[in-house]
Formats: sequence, structure tokens, C-alpha cells
Amino acid sequence: MNVREAVVIAMHSMRTARLRTLLTAFGIVLGVTAVIVLVGLGGGVRDGFNQQFGALSTTINVNKVNASEPGGPTKSLIESDYLELAKPGAAPAISSVTPFRNGAAVISVGSRDFDASITGTTPDYLQVRDRTIEAGSMFTAQDNEDRVRVVVLGPKVVRYLFDGDVVAALNSDVRIGRLTMRVVGVLAPGGEDQDGIGLMPLNSSRALFAGADTLNGLGVVAKDVNSVALATQEINQILDARHRITDPGERDYNTTQLTAQIQQVDGFLDLLLKFTVGVAGVALFVGALGIANIMLVTVTERTGEIGIRKAIGARSGAIMKQFLIESMAVSGFGGLGGVALGVTLVLVGREVVPRFTSQFGPPELSVVGTLTAFGVSLLIGLLAGCYPALRASRLHPIDALRY
Repeated sequence: MNVREAVVIAMHSMRTARLRTLLTAFGIVLGVTAVIVLVGLGGGVRDGFNQQFGALSTTINVNKVNASEPGGPTKSLIESDYLELAKPGAAPAISSVTPFRNGAAVISVGSRDFDASITGTTPDYLQVRDRTIEAGSMFTAQDNEDRVRVVVLGPKVVRYLFDGDVVAALNSDVRIGRLTMRVVGVLAPGGEDQDGIGLMPLNSSRALFAGADTLNGLGVVAKDVNSVALATQEINQILDARHRITDPGERDYNTTQLTAQIQQVDGFLDLLLKFTVGVAGVALFVGALGIANIMLVTVTERTGEIGIRKAIGARSGAIMKQFLIESMAVSGFGGLGGVALGVTLVLVGREVVPRFTSQFGPPELSVVGTLTAFGVSLLIGLLAGCYPALRASRLHPIDALRY
């Protein structure tokens, strides 16, 4: 018996027991679909995370700390610290330095008030905090130099003060504390807890915060991920010299690198993806048990046929090959159905998921994952059919005919 004849017999057997074939293949359909969809969702989550937080892997936060001596004054970072770090050539591993002067203030429009978090900073804020402008523009370095009274509002502020009308917000005047400032831009959403803010030029914020030159922190961006450690060392050297610190344990500031945390989360996402694929693999295993069971039933039902074929000269290898092909045909049929359903769900998810959440990326269709899932379905058919096929090939013609 050649392969073509075995395939014809397998197709005839599947047509004869259509319902049983469909129910058996359905387990494989679900397993393959689950693998494709879960791999797609996992890839989308990881890509979304990398897009949102990957840029922060080169960021180093520098924050002030309270004095270690009881009753001592609070020590602060000041603008000259920022200027020294930002001086060309002072720290070769540093790409940019962004100052933060934070405080709370009421933003008012007409009779509406909003308690906002105000940050005096520079245009590099968008890079160091990985934010984007939805409408209008960020204030410029020249605006900072000229102490222009302009502000960029978070979307939550616009929602409360302008009923979410971005067009109405742009170029309008708002009151921040006792200052009148013009809205030049609106930030894109970055999370509910990060959207109730107002950004203004660092020099302009002095008028709001009583003329103080103190800073709450600095955002330092290294040239690349490999330069983060060297950039941190340069920060410590410059600030230690300026603050006259000889003992690192007595520093009045601290540095925080985000690289390790981001890598840790990325590793967790990778582990989660493997776990979900493993769960989908359980569904494929259940499908394999179904195929093995149904092939054993098939061998029992066709014992007489096997006896006749052996009596007229069919070899054990031909019998075994026939049942293996039948098993793989059922699993392959289920695998194709799973691929079709899984790919369809992923493509639909790419259109639907972004409408419900912007936190994660849309599902990614993995060609490798899809081909692997289909290949595994064929392998399952082969393995699940081995014992039933072996059992059929070992039947003695006389015993089979007596059945």
C-alpha cells in the first residue's frame, strides 16, 4: 500500500464517521487556537510594555533626601546642580539632564477649579518621562530663557476645566495660583495618576514657588543602556564635590536606575508568556488523549477488516502506516481549523483591543508560533496514533477474522 492509498482510506474513514471525527478534531482546534491567541496576546503585552517603558531604561532619577542629622535642615538640590551636570563635557556618559520643581496649585478657568500637580521643568521632560503631546506643542528652551508664562496641561485637567475640549483649551488663559498663563499644549494620556498635571518652564515656575531655586529632583538620561552605570558614577562625582560629601553614606541625594526594574518586569512578562503557552499545551495534550482513544476504538471496530487485509497479504507495516496516517489526518484537520480560528481571533483582536485599552499593544500574529502550533498538532497525531497503529499491526489474521 502506498501513501496515496492510505490517505484515500483515511479520508473515507473520516467521512464515514463525520461527527466522531469533528468532535475528536475539536480538541486539537481549541488547543492550537489557544496557543496562537495566547502567544499573540503575550507578544502584544510585551511590545506595549517596551514601547511605553523601554525609553526609561536609560533614565536615572536623582532625588533629594532629608538631612541625616536629627533636627537638621532639609538639604535640597538646586538649579546650579542641574547646570553643572548639564554643562557640555562635564559628564560624557550623560545625554541630557532635566530638572523638576514640583508643587501643588489650583488651576482656575472661570468658576472651575482643579487641584493640580505643577512641575517646573525643561522641554526634555517629554523624553525623560516618556510622554508625548496630543495637541499644540511643548514650550521651548527659549520660552524658559525668557520666563514666558505658558503651560502644558494634562488631559485630566482639560477634562475638568474644558469638558475635554482640547481645541478650546489651546491658547486659552488659565490662572495658576496668582499667575495668568497661556495654554500651549495638551499631553497625551499617560495614566490616570499622571494626567492631572501642569508643566511650565523652570524659570517661569520660580514666580509660582516664591522665587526659590530649589529642585525636587533631576531626570538624567544616559547615552545608552550600557552607559547607565558610568553616568551614575559621573553624577555621584559631580554632586559629591558640589555638596562636599566625602562619605557616600551621608549623601543628601539618591540615584535610582530604572534599568533593573524594567528588565525584571520584562523577564516576568516572558515567564508569563511561557506559562500561558504551557496552559494552552495542556489543551493540546487533552486533544491528543482524545485522538488516541478514538483510534483505539477505530482499531477495535475494524478488526475484521484488518484480518481480511492480512489474510490477502497486507504486511504489518502497511497496516501500521494506514492507521498512523488516519491519526495524523484527524489531528492535521484539527490543526488547520485551529490555525484558521486563531489567526482570525488575533486579527480581530488587533482592531478591538486598542479600543478598550491603550496600556498594552494589540495582539501580534506570530508566524513562528502559528507554524509551531500546527506542527505540534501533526506531531500529536503521530504520537497519539502510535499505540493504536502498533496494536492493529500486531493482530493475528486468524484472531482478527474470528472477532
